[in-house]
Order: sequence, then structure tokens, then C-alpha cells
Amino acid sequence: MTASFSVDQGEGRKGGKGRRSIWTIGGGKGGSGKTFIAVNLGICLSRFGEEVVLIDTDLGGANIHTFLGLSFPQRTLSDLINKRVEGIRDVVVDTGIPNLGLVVGAQDLLNAANPKEPQKWKLIRHINSLDVDYIILDLGAGNSFNVLDFFLMSENEILVVTPEPTCIENTYRFIKSAFFRKVKRIISHYGVKEIIETALDQRNERGIRTPFDIIELAGEIDKSIGLRLEKELENFRPKLIVNQVRTKGDIDIGFSMKSAFLKYFGISMDYLGYIVYDNDVWQSIQKRKPLVLEFPQSRASKCINEITLKLIVDKPFLFNSEG
Repeated sequence: MTASFSVDQGEGRKGGKGRRSIWTIGGGKGGSGKTFIAVNLGICLSRFGEEVVLIDTDLGGANIHTFLGLSFPQRTLSDLINKRVEGIRDVVVDTGIPNLGLVVGAQDLLNAANPKEPQKWKLIRHINSLDVDYIILDLGAGNSFNVLDFFLMSENEILVVTPEPTCIENTYRFIKSAFFRKVKRIISHYGVKEIIETALDQRNERGIRTPFDIIELAGEIDKSIGLRLEKELENFRPKLIVNQVRTKGDIDIGFSMKSAFLKYFGISMDYLGYIVYDNDVWQSIQKRKPLVLEFPQSRASKCINEITLKLIVDKPFLFNSEG
């Protein structure tokens, strides 16, 4: 790690702001633009003077460094997993962008995509120990327990979806699985845990399809647990970004998904906004240069900046119909 980016560990930075926020970028399907969005959100934050660390948790398939135009670093999460370094700060590398550090996934480990439970929780503890303003996790595809546990470790759980039926369907499946995984981790009652385990099988014979089903069955076993699950559902507020928008109909997908999640699952979702389909995105990826730096005036860059502001100051997102 070079001198232009430094990160402390422990309780509070000297002179720091005394706060830290973790954002996780997921969605369940590869190719939706999670890495692209994670990188550009991180850069936007760093340009506001915030200390940011991007972490590629796509273990076994790390590629976030490519979006930043960097070579694969000498030290990665595999060094942390294999105890070749003392802590995660030792694998934070300088990106050359002020205030932005990077941790690359364990690409060289054959079993890195599926770390054992102790390894995963140790890694989560290390991530939580980073003392910077923002930590952004770029998640792998799918809805494995490891991906879900990384997704659930933040206060800003962000979903990226493209206006394609398969991606939308996978996003519904992902968020249901995330909620089921969340409640399974906090409920110790054996009978209720068995119900949740059954629900994690999408084709379960008991017909458990939604959080409402779980709450109802849990309440039959123990009313207090049913009430607790209702509260967890009320507090579960993932956020949505629609990527590669071409038309107003694509923009409206976000509103439709927000309504559907509330109606059928009881999940209140925040629609952060959309990113227009823009040839400058393709150009920036080909050049291995981040969009918001290479084409700061592009329509897609402006969308990303507005979403960043929405996240950090809760400023209402102004939608327009220009696709």
C-alpha cells in the first residue's frame, strides 16, 4: 500500500468523523453492472473528500481492479485468508485516485468462491474493522449463503437490476432468499428454523413462497417469534438501481418492482434511481478507465452522481423521462 492512501484499524480515526457506512452491491445475476456501479459510486464518494475502500468479494472471480485500470495486485484477500498478513489493512492497495483504496478478491484460490464458515465470518470481522468513511462491497453473482451474508452485513443493501425478465426474476429470488437467510440467523427456535430452511428451497413442498408465509407459520409455533419476524420484515429496506435504461418503461420497472415487493412480500424497497444506457459506459470499460473520471459529463455519469447524493444526503431523486 503506497503512501497516498492510508487506512487505520481500531476504534476511531484520529481527527476522523466518527462514522462509517458499509454499502453492499448485489443482485443475484451476473452482467447487471454491479462492479461498474460499485467502482463509480466509490469514486464519487472519494471526490466528496470521503475515505473509501472498495472490496471485491466476488471470491474466485475478482475483476474490480480491471475497471480501475490496475494490474492484479500482489496482495489480495487470499493472503488474509491464508494468514500471510496480519489484517485486512495489509491488503488495501492504492488505486491512484485520492481517498480511494481497493481490496481485491482471492482469485488464485480454487476454493475461494466458497470459503468455510469460520473463514467467512473472520473476513466479515476484518471488513468491519476498517476505519474509513465508506466501505463498498462488490458481490458475486448468485444467492449462495456466502453472497447473502456479505449482502446483509451493511446498512445500505443495494440491488442492481437491468430491464430484462431473467434479471428481474433473479432479483425477486435474491431478495426473498436474503430475508429468509436474515431471519434464520437470528431465530434459535428449532421448529421455526426448520420452516426457514424449508423456505430456502424455492420448490419446497410446503408451499412457502413469501415472508408472509414464514411469519404466519412461525406465529403458529410461537406468537412472539411471529411478531419479531414482522418487525424484521418492517425494518428490511433494500435499495434498487435500474441499470442500462433506454426508455421510460425501463425507468418504471423500478416503481413496479417497488410496488410488487411491498404487495406480495411485505418488503419496503427504496428506488434510488436509474442509469441510462450510454455508449460512454462501453468506451470507459474498453479503456479500463472509470466512467465518472473519463466521461464526467456523460448522461450515465450524471445518473451515478445523483444516486450517490441520494444515498449520502437522502436528497429526493429527480426522475425524468429522457431515456
